[in-house]
Amino acid sequence: MKIVDGLRYTTNHEWVLVDGESARIGITDHAQDALGTIVYVGLPEVGATVVGGALMAEVESSKTMSDIYSPISGSVVLVNEALVVSPGLLNTDPFGAGWLVEVQMSYDETLEGLLTADEYRSLTA
Repeated sequence: MKIVDGLRYTTNHEWVLVDGESARIGITDHAQDALGTIVYVGLPEVGATVVGGALMAEVESSKTMSDIYSPISGSVVLVNEALVVSPGLLNTDPFGAGWLVEVQMSYDETLEGLLTADEYRSLTA
């Protein structure tokens, strides 16, 4: 299972790449593996407000429908439109082409509850 250093993680298996006041969000390799073949991704619209810990998106796989919770609060500034056509990108490249959204963060303190890569390794070991 791949875990990328330098990212922050949630116990719900989402990852966050912080770049200044914005952050890219996706699901982890562990999450995509547990879900199985992903066939649909429902993403928020650009301009939508997301709240840390609240429902942000949904993913449907051959096994189940799964809710994705936002690890941070802010406003969605970009969505990965490629996932609409190719939801399997979440399976093949969850840390790259399979990212979900970019969010302009509104509260820095929401980062405090996120796990480091080493803490996430311990969680998933």
